[in-house]
Amino acid sequence: MEYQQDSSRKDPAHLLAAIRDICSQYRITSLDRQLDACKGLFVENPLIDVAILGQFKAGKSSFINSFIGQPILPVGVVPVTTVITRLHHGAKERAVISFFDGTKAEVGFDEIEEYISEAKNRANEKNVEVVDIEMPSLEPYRGLRFVDTPGLGSIFKYNTELSQEWLPEVGTAIVAISADRPLSENDLNLIHELMGYTPNVVLLLTKVDLLSEAQQGEMINFMKSSLKGEFNRDFKVLLYSTVSETEIYKRFLDQIFMNLSRNRETEFAGIVQHKMRSLARQCLGYLEIALRTAAQADQDRQELRKLILDEKVNYELIRSEIFLMARDAKLQTRTLIAEHLENNHRGPLTKKLVGKLKETMPAWKGNLWRLTRQYEEWLMETMTAEMDHISRTEYKHFFGSLKKAHSSISRSIELFRGLLDRNIEKVLGIRLSSVDWIIDVSEPSHPDVAFTKTFDFHFDLLWFLFPMFIFRGVFEKHFLKQLPRVVEIQLSRLAYQWEVRINKTIDEIQGQALRYVSDELSTIDAIVSKTVGDTENIRKKIIALQNEIVSI
Repeated sequence: MEYQQDSSRKDPAHLLAAIRDICSQYRITSLDRQLDACKGLFVENPLIDVAILGQFKAGKSSFINSFIGQPILPVGVVPVTTVITRLHHGAKERAVISFFDGTKAEVGFDEIEEYISEAKNRANEKNVEVVDIEMPSLEPYRGLRFVDTPGLGSIFKYNTELSQEWLPEVGTAIVAISADRPLSENDLNLIHELMGYTPNVVLLLTKVDLLSEAQQGEMINFMKSSLKGEFNRDFKVLLYSTVSETEIYKRFLDQIFMNLSRNRETEFAGIVQHKMRSLARQCLGYLEIALRTAAQADQDRQELRKLILDEKVNYELIRSEIFLMARDAKLQTRTLIAEHLENNHRGPLTKKLVGKLKETMPAWKGNLWRLTRQYEEWLMETMTAEMDHISRTEYKHFFGSLKKAHSSISRSIELFRGLLDRNIEKVLGIRLSSVDWIIDVSEPSHPDVAFTKTFDFHFDLLWFLFPMFIFRGVFEKHFLKQLPRVVEIQLSRLAYQWEVRINKTIDEIQGQALRYVSDELSTIDAIVSKTVGDTENIRKKIIALQNEIVSI
């Protein structure tokens, strides 16, 4: 089913085509990502996503379980959701797992946790793209899809970046905020981002059983006043508790969802209009720059270009700055990993292996050659298992340099964007609706940990010279003596393997940042430098685009 629109209005797809043509003509490359995101709005089934978003441990999964009346989603005392999970009406209960390689698998409800729980699918190592759950009990909300998202607060795409495939279609964004912590800057940033995608943002104060009735009122007033001051608009704030008075809280939410379901087509059309108008306003900003500079003489226009693209937003300067940030972070990667492994694992692992080997060796039989082969086989099997266990349980402690690179490069990009916007406003008197800097950071893949033989015991070829009833104790001590060195080498190899993967990810962040800067500077440069004598045509396009916005 394709998107259907009100016949009394223009097709928003026409506006998208017009924006795409303008961007192509004036080389506005900085809007390419938004154009691609909007394209999917007109070919997908208009199923409206009700997204439940918020920070780690805001009670999102618990809320959904409580609202639908069935403990489908895993909950716990630590963050547990690792992939996006969507629930909607279906003729029968079933769960479909979609993987990034395009394959799908249907599983029972009792198996869902294996794919969406952080404990059983660490860092989404099973490469799950999304989990879709169908339930007959959601029949009252036909046309809606409830989306449970991993908590925000990490830098990684798999559990923080809002999926560009479904976010533009969100009908209502439910921002969950736990009553045991105040409204944070991260919450405000999330709300600001959501307002670019949907006009419907509702705040859900969870765990309100922790507050008295008077405290609940104070919290609501605080949140509303804070949001009013930040966004100059009123937001609906709803309460919820899975512990007490749950049915009362449910009724308020049920009314919102039922209205959304009954008016699905209208609501979806509103989301499309909101998204397209947001994109059109960004395009208009660039056209205004083109209009202000098109009538200028070549000398004047070049002077304006110099004032806007001054030395503070020079690409080579920013490239050098970002390169140094990335290099500095990469130089620290190996050291940080090695220090963690040395301080937390080398000693305990060596002690553990010595104990295991002492228990195992008495059962080995044969001459020196046979004894050596059994030792090597034991060492390979044991060390491979131990290195794999450390890699999969400790990997989050290896990301210090990656987080540093992400943070410092993000600050650099924000500074660049602010300087460029201020230059444009100072020179041309235009305040742009800035194109957001969104970085997609995929978590580094886990290395394939394998043990390679570290020591060659050439003297075992002379096994016939060593009667084992005399020398066995000597060789057993020799095997035990090798273990500290084996542990040292294998931990060093593990640190190197993670270093390669983490530094590759830092390079990806650097590349994304530089592409963003390049696109922004190329767009402004093309508009300012190459629109000479095109004033009337630009003015017509602005008027036409403004009319398109009004008419959709």
